[in-house]
Amino acid sequence: MSGLYYDEFKVGQVFNHAITRTVTETDNLLFTTLTHNPQPLHLDVEFVKQTEFGQRLVNSIFTLGLMIGVSVGDTTLGTTVANLGMNDVRFAHPVFIGDTLRAQSTVLEMRESKSRPDAGIVVFEHKCFNQRGEEVGYCKRSALMRRKPR
Repeated sequence: MSGLYYDEFKVGQVFNHAITRTVTETDNLLFTTLTHNPQPLHLDVEFVKQTEFGQRLVNSIFTLGLMIGVSVGDTTLGTTVANLGMNDVRFAHPVFIGDTLRAQSTVLEMRESKSRPDAGIVVFEHKCFNQRGEEVGYCKRSALMRRKPR
């Protein structure tokens, strides 16, 4: 597994994830319809022409999922027990079809699990940026991480 164990993380550690992703119309259409979100801002070209955006917005929950998803290979692949929660989720700029996104993760906090001696809790700060360097996604995520086998 390429993920790190709890013992291998350090507070302040920064991961600039190599995976980038250009968001397609299919990504937005499938994600929006699979999650039963009928918001015309995501689906209706004629509707959005009348908005301040002038074009369809990519579903923000897709942005959140992609931001965290691209971090997995560098951080938690095969070494996480579970996500415990996500806080301070925000989207400062919209994502449009055709935007290319990249992500960065920082270890903010670490603490040993009180209930599981084989695990610890890592708090990650995830940020997502478009091709113009604008922050389009942010969240803090708490993950229960396995300790290195002894």
